[in-house]
Amino acid sequence: MLASFISHSKFQALLHLHSTNLHCPHQIHFKFLATATYNTVACNAKIISLSRAGNIEAARKLFDEMPNKDVVSWNSIITAYWQNGFLQESKTLFRSMPSTNVVSWNSIISGCIEHDNADDAYEYFTSMPERNTASYNSMISGFVRSGRIQEASRLFEIMPKRNVISYTAMIDGYMQFGDVERARLLFDSMPCRNVVSWTVMIRGYVESGRFEEASELFRKMPEKSVVATTAMITGFCKEGRMEEARVLFDKLRNRDCVSFNALISGYAQNGRSEEALKVHIQMLQTGLQPDHATFISVLTACSNLASLSEGTQTHTLVLKHGFNSHVSICNALVTMYSKCGCIFDSVSAFGHVRSPNIVSWNTIIAAFAQHGLYEQALAYFKQMQLNGFDPDGITFLSMLSACGHAGLINESMNWFDLMERNYKVTPTSEHYACLVHTLGRAGQLEKAHSLIQRMPSKADSGVWGALLAGCRANLNVELGQIAADKIMELEPNNSGAYVMLSNIYAARGMWREVTSVRGLMKQHGVKKQPAYSWMDVGNEVHSFVGGDISHPDIEDIHTQLKQINWRMKDMNGMHLFLPQSCIDETELFSCM
Repeated sequence: MLASFISHSKFQALLHLHSTNLHCPHQIHFKFLATATYNTVACNAKIISLSRAGNIEAARKLFDEMPNKDVVSWNSIITAYWQNGFLQESKTLFRSMPSTNVVSWNSIISGCIEHDNADDAYEYFTSMPERNTASYNSMISGFVRSGRIQEASRLFEIMPKRNVISYTAMIDGYMQFGDVERARLLFDSMPCRNVVSWTVMIRGYVESGRFEEASELFRKMPEKSVVATTAMITGFCKEGRMEEARVLFDKLRNRDCVSFNALISGYAQNGRSEEALKVHIQMLQTGLQPDHATFISVLTACSNLASLSEGTQTHTLVLKHGFNSHVSICNALVTMYSKCGCIFDSVSAFGHVRSPNIVSWNTIIAAFAQHGLYEQALAYFKQMQLNGFDPDGITFLSMLSACGHAGLINESMNWFDLMERNYKVTPTSEHYACLVHTLGRAGQLEKAHSLIQRMPSKADSGVWGALLAGCRANLNVELGQIAADKIMELEPNNSGAYVMLSNIYAARGMWREVTSVRGLMKQHGVKKQPAYSWMDVGNEVHSFVGGDISHPDIEDIHTQLKQINWRMKDMNGMHLFLPQSCIDETELFSCM
């Protein structure tokens, strides 16, 4: 008896030690069979171990060979099957059980829910001889997961006994469906709360855009979890409060991949891509394995910087970690290579997408548009349709952009008319802005202004900004004043409108008006934010601020800029807006 107990204990320890190894449980299985020592409890534990290792065949073999199966044996193999993706086999085994208990029913209900089959789960639930709180909790979670919040609420109201899991499941459901007030009322009525309850409520506030309420609740949270802290980091990032996000991140002791991803994504989305890359390096140094979300954010940062060296290094890591066919990562690679000027590599990355989705097609079309390759963009547009995808607003925005970069005015107008007439896609302000920009670049400013006046809704600052840019390129004072006034009315603190109008005046020699615009900026407290440019040279990213003369090679840089400017003038009359230190005093305001 004692020997049997010791053997069982040792076996349980071995199972625990090797539960994550695909091969060791299999080896233990054969050694175990060879001893002919069939301990039912040990076999049940081993079935669970093999299942966790993904070795469902060995788990089933052991189950079939067990001379003495109890209800736990049946429950273990049923759970093993649905956890490994075989729900139908779980159902078949469930029907074959000599006897069931409440755990058996709860397991098959959980399996149906995990496989997004709430109807079958509810059928099992209503057939149960007896139910416990876990049964109700599973079914409530299933209804929430399938979007049936009213049925979840009804079940919550009638359940005999609720626990913290019941309340938390309903709070999560209300938050998912935007009923924040009801979620908070339920949270406040909880007899007791755990860390998950607090986390769900805080994360729900953040995702609902109610960050101040999330902050208030987070301050009251007795024990701050990694998930709740990560949700707050995400919230700070959405608010653009990156310093506060970083402070919270630095205080976090048990950082995981998700918390690193939140900060990396936040930096990338807030124009601080160099810091995003530094945090990624910090993550790798801690030994954490990046996931697909990490790579998407890092590639976005590389795209923002147009850093080919960082982008290709990240691509190498993508290959190393086996994400080279992940559709979202491939889409990010297409964008990264395009923004780095490597359109052939963009095409190659697109070719690795096994099943392109609408985002994939839009991304490659946008890449061609960015490079002014209208014919190639058109070819992929047609191929997208042949693959069964209908173009959406983003697709047409890319086609309009492709026409604009290629200077194809008539084609731009045709696409604009086509999207609503043939495809029932209503033009947004972005589509209007793109067409206005194209007309402005072609010098057709009156036509662009007329288009704005015919818009079904009031034009936003983006549309007027496109017209103002056209006026700057063509030095049209009259329409430039109209566009700038509209932008200042919509966005009083938009420094770009003041600066661009000032540049138009300066180019026309209207110095009194230049002084007036500068006075208005000072009067309204509008300050021009310094513009940054990045250049990747020799695997190093160099950043420059407008008027910056601190770079050690600044004289050579200015010489090269002047030479490029002269060549552009010789070719087609175009010219660069050179930095102040490169130009004469009379050209001072052309580069504000």
